[in-house]
Amino acid sequence: MKPDYDIIVIGGGHAGCEAAAAAARLGSRTLLLTMDMTKLATMSCNPAIGGVAKGQIVREIDALGGQMGRITDLTTLQFRMLNRSKGAAMWSPRAQCDKTRFSEEWRHTLENTWNLYIWQDTATELLFDTSGEKPHIRGVRTRMGVEFTCRAVVLTAGTFLDGLMHCGASQAEGGRAGDAASHGLTRCLVDMGFETGRMKTGTPARLDARTIDFEALETQYGDEEPAKFSFSNDTQSVRDQLPCFSVYTTPEVHAILRSGFDRSPLFNGTIRGIGPRYCPSIEDKLRTFADKEQHQLFLEPEGRTTNEYYLNGFSSSLPWEVQFEALHKIRGLENVHIFRPGYAIEYDYFPPTQLHHTLETKLVGGLYFAGQVNGTTGYEEAAAQGLMAGINAHRSRIGEPPVVLKRDEAYIGVLIDDLVTKGVDEPYRMFTSRAEYRILLRQDNADLRLTPLGHEIGLVTRKNYEKFEQKKSFVESLISFTRGLSVKPREINDYLKSIESDPLAQGRKLSDILMRNSASFESLRRVLPILEKFISEQGITPEAIEEAEIQIKYRGYIEREKLIAGKLQRLENITIPANFDFSQMQALTIEARQKLERIRPATIGQASRIPGVSPADINVLLVKFGR
Repeated sequence: MKPDYDIIVIGGGHAGCEAAAAAARLGSRTLLLTMDMTKLATMSCNPAIGGVAKGQIVREIDALGGQMGRITDLTTLQFRMLNRSKGAAMWSPRAQCDKTRFSEEWRHTLENTWNLYIWQDTATELLFDTSGEKPHIRGVRTRMGVEFTCRAVVLTAGTFLDGLMHCGASQAEGGRAGDAASHGLTRCLVDMGFETGRMKTGTPARLDARTIDFEALETQYGDEEPAKFSFSNDTQSVRDQLPCFSVYTTPEVHAILRSGFDRSPLFNGTIRGIGPRYCPSIEDKLRTFADKEQHQLFLEPEGRTTNEYYLNGFSSSLPWEVQFEALHKIRGLENVHIFRPGYAIEYDYFPPTQLHHTLETKLVGGLYFAGQVNGTTGYEEAAAQGLMAGINAHRSRIGEPPVVLKRDEAYIGVLIDDLVTKGVDEPYRMFTSRAEYRILLRQDNADLRLTPLGHEIGLVTRKNYEKFEQKKSFVESLISFTRGLSVKPREINDYLKSIESDPLAQGRKLSDILMRNSASFESLRRVLPILEKFISEQGITPEAIEEAEIQIKYRGYIEREKLIAGKLQRLENITIPANFDFSQMQALTIEARQKLERIRPATIGQASRIPGVSPADINVLLVKFGR
């Protein structure tokens, strides 16, 4: 064993696993430093992947050659495509997973990745080379006293940096239940000039299925024809899906919970960290929505071979006895046994405006941050950052240009640009509403958008790239066929009547008919033999048919968004010198000068998205740099 590596990844969570796998597969000798090899990519909270906007991110990770989508497919218990009743831009895949198998599959993947090595230990100190004009990372020292040297470090410590858990008046150091906190790294980085802060997250009680009356709960089943996350042929859709269940709180439950508010660390000042707005604790919900008489909860299985259930929507840091009493007043849970109560956890993070878009820090060369240390929440957001940090750490080492996704290319681009440009004042969670080009950034076309890039940089295998090219060819040929096929009124009017659509007075192209709300390839194949023959003879896959239909139905919206994105892209092409002194530009407002000096945008486009920089300020910058 050699104590010298190209890249060291600190932390074996979702960000760390993606970063390590990507860097090693690209050719960098990589060390993954983790506190516990049995808990790689542990689902510390909800045992699920995807959801609104998050599912799009997982599809993008897969299209770029990452692992989260593939491993999710291998461990799925239930799959649902959310928001099917809305437009295609809102469709979001979500999978309930077997959390033990998810971690095991990740370990199997990492242990069988060439060029990747694992060391079980805790990082306590970062080592820097300060001899140059700018400090550069040179290694890591661990709790065992081992010193590893490297050219780059990706820090993905999650909730472990000075982690502190709260349950009522009880406090314990730790990154999550059963795992120790990590000390030393925050102090090391503060000494180098980094700004830091505290954030808070929480988790609900885990319940014993043997003591739950499922007959009293509402059953929630998966899709009848479940899809999957990965675009590759390496996985299959889930079989033998497990159900989830839902139930509601009551005023009696709320009264019990409120009786413990005076002992809640969230309300009595014990917890100072900022919590997630969009995943609040049950006590937060009662305070914010005081007039609501009920809140919906979901019981979700944590695995096929365990009795452990996750109570989604009941995150809490109230005293365990208050949680216990309240739970027993919920229908179906009257006799429930609790495996462990809910708790909150505070941890250190570093405001992400201290990063470049590559996720490399501005203060120290070769040091990258990814995941919850950047103020985000969620497995998917963390994995996306880890993937991009691993890619860029490797490319920087070999002298290749970085990979920076734009806002009209990927949700991952929106995520990173939001973090670096706007910063965070609460744990960041991705939503479709954050993406101004969400019609372009659908879950169904993530492979069409990003697989060529993944193949170019070396993460997408030849086999998967050939599958992508086949799908692309199928989509293009099917769209071309519909635009060239004229359909006569006598062939289609009975069908149009059946879907309550106006009949044709003269022949129309099949693509025009497909643009009608209720028309679909599935139903048209049954009334147009020529369409069924074309699809069958060409061997066009269901995924390609769905993609072609979406492109046809939303063509006008898609073209309009592309036009808008093209216009705004001009601002992204106007660069600002890295060492420019904004404080000397008196034509800018004071707030703009302060924000621009602190964030140091690389382009006019990035500057335009900084809160506090007005359109008038942008015009001043355009006069200086653009015209």
